[in-house]
Amino acid sequence: MADAEISVRLRPRGHRDELEGFVGGVLRVRVTAPPVDGKANRALCKLIAKRAGIAPSRVSVLSGAKSRDKRVRVEGIDAATLAAALRE
Repeated sequence: MADAEISVRLRPRGHRDELEGFVGGVLRVRVTAPPVDGKANRALCKLIAKRAGIAPSRVSVLSGAKSRDKRVRVEGIDAATLAAALRE
């Protein structure tokens, strides 16, 4: 099965962890974790993995580790399946 990549706009220090939905092909995500020592990135990967029903170790930030705009890879799931899971 192919890997999927998505663009993400991350807002750290939110009131709760949530996927806000896709806007212009970019997934907007809010996490409570601060953007310190990769905590917000780990929270993002964990949230996407939980929604997709896969292990958090299969989700990684490809680019934008220190930016709000990120490129995320999800291993072992195709793009259409991932998009459907994230829209639920």
